[in-house]
Amino acid sequence: MEEIQQVIREDLGKEPSELFVSFEEKPQGAASLAQVHKAVLHDGRTVAVKVQHPKVQRQSSKDIMVMEVLVRAVHWLFPDFAFMWLVEEAKKNMPLELDFLNEGHNAERVAKMLSHFPFLKVPIIHWHLSTKRILTMEFAEGGQVNDRDYMKKHGINVNEISENLGKMYSEMIFIHGFVHCDPHPGNVLVRKCPQSNKTEIVLLDHGLYQTLQPDFRLDYCRLWQALIKGDMSGVERYSRRLGAGALYPLFACVLTARSWTAVNAGISSVPVTQSEDVEIRTNAALYLPQISELLNRVPRQMLLLLKTNDLLRGIETTLQTRASSSSFINMSRCCIRAMARHKRSKAQSRRRRLQITLAESLSLWRLSMYELLLWAKGCMLGHWFTALLSFLH
Repeated sequence: MEEIQQVIREDLGKEPSELFVSFEEKPQGAASLAQVHKAVLHDGRTVAVKVQHPKVQRQSSKDIMVMEVLVRAVHWLFPDFAFMWLVEEAKKNMPLELDFLNEGHNAERVAKMLSHFPFLKVPIIHWHLSTKRILTMEFAEGGQVNDRDYMKKHGINVNEISENLGKMYSEMIFIHGFVHCDPHPGNVLVRKCPQSNKTEIVLLDHGLYQTLQPDFRLDYCRLWQALIKGDMSGVERYSRRLGAGALYPLFACVLTARSWTAVNAGISSVPVTQSEDVEIRTNAALYLPQISELLNRVPRQMLLLLKTNDLLRGIETTLQTRASSSSFINMSRCCIRAMARHKRSKAQSRRRRLQITLAESLSLWRLSMYELLLWAKGCMLGHWFTALLSFLH
């Protein structure tokens, strides 16, 4: 605690007792770079104070150097395993994650970017109590997004959370190309809003973001559209454009965490099975050298996206909503909007822009009709099932 207080004295120039009415010694959360404490300001507002461990800045450069030496040694011993991309990413991302002012700006940017989602809550930053090593923000309570018991206790719909999380990330990836890349359960909370009593997703820890280049983002859009539809020529074309080369079948499987059989059939039309998961885990062990080669080939922007996809899939697996039709519909909707926006920006005439907008509206309407049809079928099946149970009883 003395080290935490010393960082506050050095960076904010005052004793913690002068800045806060109370400051809880036990952290709300602790990680390798920092820990978060609950505190109360003199005006009565409750805040979360994220304080960086004092030796992290100096130690991180040594850690990266050690990592580089070890990776080179592993590559010398086992030439098939080339993980230099790991060192390169650490060198690029570590300084950004250690700058808490950068994290605060990311939080404000994503809050503004996704302000049309009433279910999203991003804590407000208190800039007068923030520095490169200290980030003071609004305190937001909630349960972790993978805590089904918390959701059941508070009347939170698991499917609604999963769908809204998909909407949020589809918009970040396909529309804006500015992606929160650390959605592990500790950084994604769910709660009932104290004012409206509506379900909210609270997004925390905005230190690690990936900005996607426009060409990369559009090819990624096209690839996901091909994967959803089972358009194999499109899967090959856009996988190759994203750097996968001849390893495009492996790339499609890694990206979707689905078997090649499911990818061929179109991932939106084939449900995930336990036997498929076992097959994927077995193949992952068999194809480690090829996976290593693939990670070296693809653009660096792809690496954090793969990590993000994996974390989101983990949440969906826990919530038992993985590969639901709503997630693919949300992705398709964002892909259509992203492609239409791109085409409008290239159009030379108002007539052409109008044609693009009409085609976009028609595609979105078809998607909405398909969603309505699925909902109606679900309601009908539910009604039949209930009637059957009553009859049997």
